[in-house]
Amino acid sequence: MNRLFKNLFLGAMTILVVASCRKDIPDTDTSKNLGKEASTYDSKIIIDYNNLYLELDRMAANYRPCPTARTFGYLNLACYEAVVHGMPGYRSLAPTFGIDLPEPFAGNEYHWPTAFNAVQGYLLRRYFPHVNEDLKNDIAAIEKRYEDLYEDQVAIDVFERSKLYGLTIATKIWEWSTTDKVGHDAYLDPFRGYNWVNTFKKDGDWKPTNVGIQNGIFPYFGSARTFAVEDALKICRPPLTMTDDPSSEIYAQGLEVVNAQKNPNAGWIGVFWSDDLSELTFSPPVRFVAIANQVYGLEKANFAKAVLTNAKLGVTTNDVAVCVWNSKYHYNIERPETYIKRVITPNFNTILNNPLNGVKGITPPFPAYPSGHSTFGAAAAEVLADEFGFAYSMTDRCHENRTNFDGRPRSFNSFHEMALENAISRIYLGVHFRMDCDEGVRYGQEIGRRVNKLPWKG
Repeated sequence: MNRLFKNLFLGAMTILVVASCRKDIPDTDTSKNLGKEASTYDSKIIIDYNNLYLELDRMAANYRPCPTARTFGYLNLACYEAVVHGMPGYRSLAPTFGIDLPEPFAGNEYHWPTAFNAVQGYLLRRYFPHVNEDLKNDIAAIEKRYEDLYEDQVAIDVFERSKLYGLTIATKIWEWSTTDKVGHDAYLDPFRGYNWVNTFKKDGDWKPTNVGIQNGIFPYFGSARTFAVEDALKICRPPLTMTDDPSSEIYAQGLEVVNAQKNPNAGWIGVFWSDDLSELTFSPPVRFVAIANQVYGLEKANFAKAVLTNAKLGVTTNDVAVCVWNSKYHYNIERPETYIKRVITPNFNTILNNPLNGVKGITPPFPAYPSGHSTFGAAAAEVLADEFGFAYSMTDRCHENRTNFDGRPRSFNSFHEMALENAISRIYLGVHFRMDCDEGVRYGQEIGRRVNKLPWKG
C-alpha cells in the first residue's frame, strides 16, 4: 500500500473515531452490521500475546507480585472493551466502572482481532517501558506480524477503522489507569517509605527473614483500585492468635510445616507451583494465565471466548492483589520460618531455593497471612471453572522440560483441585502456615465469584 495514502487515510479515520465518542450515537444492537462476530475467529493471537506477557512478567523488575496482577487486569479489560461489541450477548463494563468509552459506528464493519492487536501493542509499551530492548523488540514484532497479516486479510477501511478503534479504547483505559495514584506505576517504588521496624511491636509480628529483601514490598497496594470487590471485602477473616503455647493451634500448624518437608513429593509439588523467583518463571498472579493458555489450545477456544476469559482473569488478579496485600499488612503476621526458629527448632529452613544463583532457604518479603498463591489460585479457578466447567480435567504442562527444577507435568480432575494443590504447596515449601492457605482459598473463591457476577452478559 502506498505509504502516503495510508497515512492520509489514517488521519481521516482518526477524526472519525474521535467523533464516535459523541453521546448521540444510539445504543443499538451492535452485534448487527459491524462485520463478523468475534467468535468466528480463532484464539491464536491471544495465546501468542499471553505467552509474551508471561515472558514480560518473568523479566520485568519490581513487577511481581502486585503490579503484574494489576497490569494484566487493565490490559485485558481494554481488550474486552475493544471487542465486546462483536460479542452478541455480552456488554461493556465501562458504565459499571464509570469509564467513558466510545462505541463503534453502527453499520460499519470492524475486524475485532485488529482492534485487539492495537490495544495490546499500545498498552504493553506503556506498562513495560523498563524492560530490556529484546523484550521491547518482541512487543513490536508481534504487533507488526499481526498487523501485516490482518492488513492483507481485510479491506483497508475495515483495517484502519478497527485499528483506530482499538487505539482509542486503549488510550481511554490508560488514562483511567493513571487516575489510580496508588496502583499505577507501583513498580517504580515497591516500598514508598515503608520500614518494617516501625510496625514490629511484638513476637508474632512480621519481620524479614535472613535471606532476601530486608523490607516488606508493596505495603501500600491495599489502597489501589478494585473492579469487582467493594471496600468491605478488602480485608479477609482474622487469623489465629499468634502464641508460643505448645498446646495452641498455631503451634500445631508450625509443627505441620516442619513435618511437611518429609513428604516425598514435597519438593516436586512445592517447586511445581512456586513461581516465586524473578527471571526463573512467570509469577504467581499469572500462573493460571499460563494454564488458561493451555485450555484455549486444548479446547480450540474461539477468539471471543478467550477475550472474555482473559478479561475475567485480569479483573480477578487485580482484585486479589489489592485485597490480599491490604489484608497482609493489616494483620502483619510473621512467616513460619520466623515462628518455628523462635518457638520450635532453630535449625528450620524453607526449601524454596533459587537455582539461578544458588541461594537457599528463601521466604517471600512480606507478611504471611493470607497466602497470595492460595488466593490467586482459588480465584482464578472460579473464573476458569465458570467458563470451562467445574469438572474440567487436564494435565498442567507449564514447566514441562525444565532442567533447573523438577517441572514434570501434573494432572488434575478440576481447576479447584489445582487450586488446592497450589495452596498446599506453600506448606511443603515452608513459607506458609495452613491458616494462610485455608483462608486464601476461601477468600479467593469469594473474590472469583464476585468477578463472575459482574454484568458481563446483557
